[in-house]
Amino acid sequence: MGDNERVEPVAAGAEGGPRGWRAATRAALYGPDGFYRGPEGPAGHFRTSVHASPLFAKAVARLLCRVDETLGRPAVLDFVDMAAGRGELAAGVLAALPADVAARTRAYAVELAGRPGGLDRRIEWRAEPPERTTGLLFANEWLDNVPLEVAEVDPEGVPRLVLVDDDGTERLGPPVTGPEAEWLARWWPLTGGRPVTDGGEAAAGEAAEETATEGEAMEGEAASGATSGAGLRAEIGLPRDLAWASAVGTLARGLAVAVDYAHTAGARPPFGTLTGFRKGRGTPPVPDGSCDITAHVALDACAAACPLPGARLLPQRAALRALGLTGSRPPLTLASTDPAGYVRALAAASEAAELVAPGGLGGFGWLLQPVGIPDVLADAG
Repeated sequence: MGDNERVEPVAAGAEGGPRGWRAATRAALYGPDGFYRGPEGPAGHFRTSVHASPLFAKAVARLLCRVDETLGRPAVLDFVDMAAGRGELAAGVLAALPADVAARTRAYAVELAGRPGGLDRRIEWRAEPPERTTGLLFANEWLDNVPLEVAEVDPEGVPRLVLVDDDGTERLGPPVTGPEAEWLARWWPLTGGRPVTDGGEAAAGEAAEETATEGEAMEGEAASGATSGAGLRAEIGLPRDLAWASAVGTLARGLAVAVDYAHTAGARPPFGTLTGFRKGRGTPPVPDGSCDITAHVALDACAAACPLPGARLLPQRAALRALGLTGSRPPLTLASTDPAGYVRALAAASEAAELVAPGGLGGFGWLLQPVGIPDVLADAG
C-alpha cells in the first residue's frame, strides 16, 4: 500500500468486499480457474531448479540413494514429490536412479492439478501425500505457495490483517489475534507494533489508546511513525508450519527436504516479500488467477513446528555441492583429447553453476528433517 493512501479498517470477509490474502490466494491459485490449473503449468511462467537443468533431478536421485543406503536398502523405497507441477522432478529422479534402486522405488507426485498426459506410468498421481512412507519426501518450491495472511502495522502501532480485492486493491482489516498473533510475536515481531492476543476490536482500541498516550509522552514521535512502526509488514507463516509438520508426519522413516526462497529470524524483510509472477516476469500480486502469488518462507519456523532431532538449514549451493554439483569448468586438456566430451562437460558445468550461484538458485534454503535416520548430508556445510 502506498504511504499516502489512508483507508479505514474494514471487517474481513464482508459480503461483496475484500478478504484476507490467505483466502484470496487459495482461490487464485487452486480454485476451479486457478493459476495452477492452467495447461501450461508452472514451467510456462517461471524457472525452478527442476526446469533449469536435469542435473537437479540427478542430484536429488543421488540424495535418494544416500537415504536408501542409510535405510538398509528396503524392499520398497518411497520418493514423494510435493507440489509436483507436471511431474518433471519425479520423472527425472526415476530416470537418473541406478536400475536396482529404480526397481524398488515407488514414486508419488503430489499436486492438486490433474495428471498430465504422457507421464511415466510408474509415478502415482495424488492430491495428498501417502501415509507411512519410507524414503525421501522432497518439496521443491512448495511452501512459498501455501497461502497465508499478511499483516501490516497501522498508524497506531497495531498489526492488522491486510485485506485484498480480486484486482489487488488492499486495505487494513481487523487486528491480528490468537495463534496468528502468537506466531508473529515469536517469529516475525513487527517493530513498534503491538500484536493483539485477545479481546478483538476492544483490545485493539485499548492498544491504540496506549500507543497514543506514549506518543504524547514522547513529543509526538508515534504520530510521525517513528515508534509505531506504521507500514511494516509480515507474512504470517503459521499455515506453512502446519503444512510442513503434516507432510513430515507422513514419513515413517527417511528424510524430508523443503527447498525454497527463505529467510530466518534476525533477517526478516521489513515490508514482506509477497509478489506475483507471470510468463517469466515479476508482477504485482493480483489474486484473480492470472499470476502466481508467492512469498518467501520462514524455514526456521517450519523446522520448529516439527521438532525432530537433526533438523538443519543449508543453502542450496552447499547441499548440491555435497551431492556432486560444483559448477567447475572441465580441464582444457580435455578439449584436445575429446572435443565433443569437452563441449558436453562445459555445458553441464554451466548448468551446475546456475544451480549453485550464490545470488540465484544457489541461495535457496534447504530444510533437512531426518526421521529416524542420521544426517545423510553430513558432508555439506
